Amino acid sequence: MKRALITGITGQDGSYLAELLLEKGYEVFGFARQESWYRPNCASHLAGRVRLLFGDLIEGVDIANAVQDAQPDEIYNLASQSRPGESWARAPETLLVNGLAATRLFEAVRHNRPSARVYHASSSEMFGRLSKSRRQDETTSFAPVNPYAAAKVYAHHMASIYRDSYDLHIACGILFNHESERRPLHFLTQKVAYGAACAALGIKNSPHRNERGRPIVEAGKLALGNLAVARDWGYAPDFVRAMWLILQQDQPLDFIIGTGELRTLTELCEVAYQSVGCDWRECVLSDPVLVRPLEPGHVLADASRAREVLGWYPTVSFEEMVARMVSAQMVRLKPLLDSGEIA
Repeated sequence: MKRALITGITGQDGSYLAELLLEKGYEVFGFARQESWYRPNCASHLAGRVRLLFGDLIEGVDIANAVQDAQPDEIYNLASQSRPGESWARAPETLLVNGLAATRLFEAVRHNRPSARVYHASSSEMFGRLSKSRRQDETTSFAPVNPYAAAKVYAHHMASIYRDSYDLHIACGILFNHESERRPLHFLTQKVAYGAACAALGIKNSPHRNERGRPIVEAGKLALGNLAVARDWGYAPDFVRAMWLILQQDQPLDFIIGTGELRTLTELCEVAYQSVGCDWRECVLSDPVLVRPLEPGHVLADASRAREVLGWYPTVSFEEMVARMVSAQMVRLKPLLDSGEIA
């Protein structure tokens, strides 16, 4: 039986990956902070099916002990401060978690389990807005425009350095945006899904609040930033399948993982609200306060290598993904509405 260690198991990607590996017969170890595991999280339903190792990824001793205890055949490094926009307010922490912690993991592997295959989650945010190409592939240069992306670039380069210097099997997935029903509410796509669900249910002032402490939906309106931003959005379970495929290759290679389809935030709103029979233009407004200091360009994936080498392709369309997210938010909100907790 293969053993796998997943950092960031409590998040969206970690929980889907744990499910996939369990289905494939792996013994799965999750590395997480105790406070993250013992509060409701995306992987709570897997309690008793995965073995938890507790610690902090930025502490070299903690991750070294986890690698030593698990003795994994595969390691998936998914832990991160995952909000690019928030990285402006938490730049030092973002550098530690998204950059330095990855290096400490690579060191732990080098000393305690050099035979392990390591997957590291890189990000399309690394390309920034200065990319010269219409589509990004594995050879495209990086030009980060926020602390999150800068830390990811550092970790990505360190993965390559450790791979080449110590002959370690470290492969990176350069992941474009991927969403699901399990995204926390502070993510843009989930806010849109939540707003559409509120519109469908007639909720004018939502019980959940945004980063400014205001209701996500207030007076019937969802406040967003720049509606012209565009992203390559895919479905998270498709992306974790790619992670597993990457580590099944004999040679460690980096792969672009994305759909190759560019969608604007306006299109996202249109699809979400249309799925419940509402007009997004009556429910959404653009708030300049929510616009990032710098926005990445229209990064768009060229996943040719993934298709040719891994046989990977997305299976869930943008429209289906958004509809699932809106439906999930309606399921969560309706009991609150029926019980009178929402006025």
